[in-house]
Amino acid sequence: MKLSAIVKVDSKGRVTIPQSIRGALGIEKGMVMMIVGDVERREIYLTPLSKAEGESIRYLEITLVDKPGALAKVTQILADHNVDIVANRCTSVIRGEEGVCFIVADFSKSDITPEGLREELERLDIVLQAKIRKFDTGLEEV
Repeated sequence: MKLSAIVKVDSKGRVTIPQSIRGALGIEKGMVMMIVGDVERREIYLTPLSKAEGESIRYLEITLVDKPGALAKVTQILADHNVDIVANRCTSVIRGEEGVCFIVADFSKSDITPEGLREELERLDIVLQAKIRKFDTGLEEV
């Protein structure tokens, strides 16, 4: 089921999510939300996360060799350590040479630290560089 509403943006750029939608999605005061703006499509996506998830969310930027199976190796490492992918986008930078993946990941059930994951990813022969940082409330291009 999809719910929709028309809302106004206030002078500070805020919108109020109507109660019917908040209730249906379990959105409560103090909850962490991930917002993604798709500039080309002029769309905004909101994903509710729990307060605990907000603390364990990390933003990964992984530069890798662009070849078949490279992404599978990266995601297998995440799966092996119970790192949950919340959102992702991968693309070729130089076809057949280099690609990049932007991943929003939840470490709340993981058995590895973000730093440990970065080190393990960089040991893979297909990973050129892995950056992992805390997902804050600032503007992030993904």
